[in-house]
Amino acid sequence: MIEILDTLVSLDLFKVMFCCDLEKCHGICCVEGDAGAPVTIEEVELLEEAVETATVWDDLTPEAQRQIDSEGVVYPDRDGELVTQIVNDKDCVFVKHEGGCAFCAIDAAFRQSKFHWQKPISCALYPVRLSTVGGMTAVNVHRWDICQPARELGKKLGIPVYQFLKEPLIRRFGQAWWDECHLAAGELKKAGYLD
Repeated sequence: MIEILDTLVSLDLFKVMFCCDLEKCHGICCVEGDAGAPVTIEEVELLEEAVETATVWDDLTPEAQRQIDSEGVVYPDRDGELVTQIVNDKDCVFVKHEGGCAFCAIDAAFRQSKFHWQKPISCALYPVRLSTVGGMTAVNVHRWDICQPARELGKKLGIPVYQFLKEPLIRRFGQAWWDECHLAAGELKKAGYLD
């Protein structure tokens, strides 16, 4: 790991190639897993606001609407962390199915300029996962078998995780952090760590 500003960054951020391949995975990351997407306290209010808009609410499945009506938009997972509600023990309540793919209804509304917020940062950052180590934020790359097509496409296109996730990394850490990250990638390459 290397230190970038106030974070500890795994070299996998620069070594692992990644580019989502929806034609192969069909957005399965939104409908697989044992818990919902991690969210911050601040994001809970935004999720609640999102379901209050007809644009997002109408895109949710009836099961998701019932789950939100009865349990709210989030729940604490087994570690006590807040995560989005799920239905059928796996599907995020905010999933929208279209053309054989699963998409985030909030993200879809954002991209159509119908809602002001994109989606939880944990979703935008995937496959990056954040944790706290010694009071610092650790930035790691999660390897999930369902994302193998994304790693293959990323390798084919030569896109490392940090470049694929430029926009959400800037959203989470700021432009100065990403600029340092990009400089670090160049230095690591020159030193032979990324071959």
